[in-house]
Amino acid sequence: MAEQFWIVKQEPEKYAWSQFVADGSTAWTGVRNFLARNHLRAMRVGDSVLYYHSVTGKAVMGIARVRRTAYPDPTATEGDWSCVELEPFKPLTEPVPLASLKADPLTAGMAMLRQSRLSVSPLTPAEFHRIVQMSESGATPNTGASRGRATATVGASLKRKGSK
Repeated sequence: MAEQFWIVKQEPEKYAWSQFVADGSTAWTGVRNFLARNHLRAMRVGDSVLYYHSVTGKAVMGIARVRRTAYPDPTATEGDWSCVELEPFKPLTEPVPLASLKADPLTAGMAMLRQSRLSVSPLTPAEFHRIVQMSESGATPNTGASRGRATATVGASLKRKGSK
C-alpha cells in the first residue's frame, strides 16, 4: 500500500516538538473527536506525520513516523477511543508558519485549515511535499523571509506519559 500522509497538532506548552524528540517516541493519546479518532485508526506503520505547534508558535516543526498502528487509548476512562505510537523522524529545516500554509495555493485547502478543531488530519502527498519544500527553501510565500532553524534532533527512545 502507498504511504499516507498526516498532520497532528499539539500546543507546545503541553508537548513541544523538542520534548517529543527528547522522548524518542510517544503514544498519541487523548484524542476525543470521532473524526480525528478515525484518522488515527487509518494510520499505518511508516506513514509520515507532520508535527504542528498550535495555539502559540503556529508552525509545522518536524516530521514523525507512525511506529505502531491504532490500539485502545489507555487514558480513556469511557468510550471507544484509540491512539497510535509516533516517533520523530527529522526536524524541518525551517518551521513553516500557519500564515504560509494559508498563503500557498497548494496548502491553502488542506483539511487542517478547513477543519481547524481537529487534532489529526490527512494530507495529500502534494500538500505534504509542498510543506517540506517550503521548509527547505527557507522562504515562505507570504513573506519570503527565513523562519529560523528547527535545531532539535532525534533523541533516545523514551515513552511519554500524558495526553494530547
